[in-house]
Amino acid sequence: MKILIIGAGITGLTTALSLKAVGFSPVVYEAVANPAPLGVGINILPHAMREFTELGLLPKLRTAGVEIDSLRYLTRHGREIWREARGLAAGYRWPQIAIHRGRLQMILLDAVIDQLGPESVRFGHALCDVALHDDHVTASFVDRTTGQSIGAERGDVLLAADGIHSAVRQKFYPNEGRPIWNQITLWRSTVQAPRGDFGRAMLWAGHSRQKFVCYPIATSEPGEVLLNWICDLKGEGSETPAPEDWNKRGDPEALARAFDGWRWPNVDVPGIVRASREIFEFPMVDRDPLSRWTFGRVTLLGDAAHPMYPIGSNGATQGVIDARALAFHLATCPDPEAALARYEASRREATAKIVMMNRAQGPDRVMDIAEARAPRPDDDLDALFPWGERAEIAAEYKRVAGFDPQALNAQKSYSLI
Repeated sequence: MKILIIGAGITGLTTALSLKAVGFSPVVYEAVANPAPLGVGINILPHAMREFTELGLLPKLRTAGVEIDSLRYLTRHGREIWREARGLAAGYRWPQIAIHRGRLQMILLDAVIDQLGPESVRFGHALCDVALHDDHVTASFVDRTTGQSIGAERGDVLLAADGIHSAVRQKFYPNEGRPIWNQITLWRSTVQAPRGDFGRAMLWAGHSRQKFVCYPIATSEPGEVLLNWICDLKGEGSETPAPEDWNKRGDPEALARAFDGWRWPNVDVPGIVRASREIFEFPMVDRDPLSRWTFGRVTLLGDAAHPMYPIGSNGATQGVIDARALAFHLATCPDPEAALARYEASRREATAKIVMMNRAQGPDRVMDIAEARAPRPDDDLDALFPWGERAEIAAEYKRVAGFDPQALNAQKSYSLI
């Protein structure tokens, strides 16, 4: 079976490795001509780390990232709302690893080239059209820089992992428009920080209208970590910024002033912002869940299928699980169209629930409840927001997103061996 994968991001490359593991030799087509380790931090949750472990990537990911062992939620005044163990410390059989997104992508790319050969990834191929036929699919490509045609490829199936601005999704949903913006802008960067101040913990503080997040993504100089951080601010306006306005430079001084006073033991938010490398702005966006991903021999996966708010650290994780589920169904069902339909049936509704739960703030909802019920530093948080209610919010999200510890540990593997 000739399998075409569109997009050499985390989902596309994981799909290639997963297909190789079950006996296929796919080819990945990527619009970017020269790949580079771009981006900032990302969390790989245990249900994705299970899949990477079965693909043999655990040792490299452990070396490149940081194993997270705890999560804390704070109010904007620095009062603790919630604390829980994460990864192995929470009883999972697999760790949770925070890592630089670009570094993860390069690890995956190296693995694909090593296992499938250098011709398995075709860079500089921007998809411009998809044509469906009774027994095959044709993908046409252009050079994104020049706009000139660079030919077409025929395949038995086409798997679209080309992200939130997916050209394949647009082919089947031409009137969908831009992603949906919730008026929240994220500022993101990294900074060198004392290892003792942050350890292996994730920190969330504030509420949905103004939030600070940080976690270590690499051990750098002796006694230091590379700290990934995100600041969220809700503004005004309704129109989603055009794609070319994403990833623009942010003003560190203005952002630091917006978080003036956000200082707690070992955490100085304005100081972190001012000491950081380049700061970039992104809109917090998603898309409405679709009623259909699969069209004959073409299907969507990852952010092309179910882009979601970066809440709960689940976006990339769900793309990894898509990749493994898709490879499993292609390997166990002789009819390609039926295999893609089985994949969609196993994943579409499950991911739609996460998209909608993330719109309702997912596990971060504890911060909004704490802000609403106990906005002053001397309010009795424990009386106004009982601990059991907080625990149920955390547990519900894990159940919906597929990483309840006991259920995940007992779940059947996608591996065929």
